[in-house]
Amino acid sequence: MTRPQISVVIPSLNEEKLILKILSQFDKETREKYEVEVIISDGGSTDDTMILASGKADKIVIYEDEKRQNIAQGRNAGARLAEGDVLVFLNADTYLQDKKKFFEKILEFSNANHYLALAFPVRIEKFEELKIDKVFHTFYNFYVRLINLLGIGMGRGECHIIKKEHFYEVNGYNEMLSAGEDFDLYRRLRKKGKIKFVKDVVIYESPRRYRKFGYLSVFLDWAKNSISILLFNKSISKEWKPVR
Repeated sequence: MTRPQISVVIPSLNEEKLILKILSQFDKETREKYEVEVIISDGGSTDDTMILASGKADKIVIYEDEKRQNIAQGRNAGARLAEGDVLVFLNADTYLQDKKKFFEKILEFSNANHYLALAFPVRIEKFEELKIDKVFHTFYNFYVRLINLLGIGMGRGECHIIKKEHFYEVNGYNEMLSAGEDFDLYRRLRKKGKIKFVKDVVIYESPRRYRKFGYLSVFLDWAKNSISILLFNKSISKEWKPVR
C-alpha cells in the first residue's frame, strides 16, 4: 500500500473482550481499498489485548510508565505515528454500523474544505439495546447536533474524525484533562472552523458503563466536566474509571 490517506487510532487498555470486534472491520481488503492504516495505542494492558491485536494493526505503541496514562495521552501517542491526512479516533468498544458508508463519508470530508472535523450519532446495537438506551441516545445525539449548530463544537469521543493539519493547529488532545478531553478538543476546533454532524452514519458503543453506573451518574459526570472545562479549562474528575 502507498502512503495511507486515513489513520485509524484506537486507544486500548485491557480490552481483550472487545479488541477483535473492532479490528475485524479493518481487514486487509478494507485497508487497501480506502488507504487506511490502523494504529493501536495501548495504555499498558495486563491482559491479552496486545496478543490478540498483534498482526491485526499496522502500528502499535505501548505506554510503559508506571503512572496511569489517560485517554488524551493515548490518542495523542497514536496520532504521532499517523501518516494519513485524516485522523480517525475510535474507542476500542465501538463498532461501525455501516463500514462502507463510514469510509465514503470520510473520503468526501477529506476532499472538501468546508469542515475541520466530523461528529456522529452514537447508539447501542439492537441485540443489546434496552428502552432506556434508545431514549437516552436519541436525546443525547440531538443535544450533540444542537451544540454544533449553536457554534460551541462537540463530538462524542467514541468517534472523532479530524483533518490532521487542524488537529495539530490546536495541539491535539489536552493531556492535562482526565475527562472531557473529547468535548474540549471539538470546542477548540470549532473556534477555527465548522464541524459537521453526520446524522446518517451511526457508531455503536458498548453499554457497559451505563450498565455499571447508570445513565444519570454518567450524564452528570459528563456535564460537570464539560462545565468545568468551559469555565476553568480543567476537568473535575481526577480519573476516568475503566469499565471492562
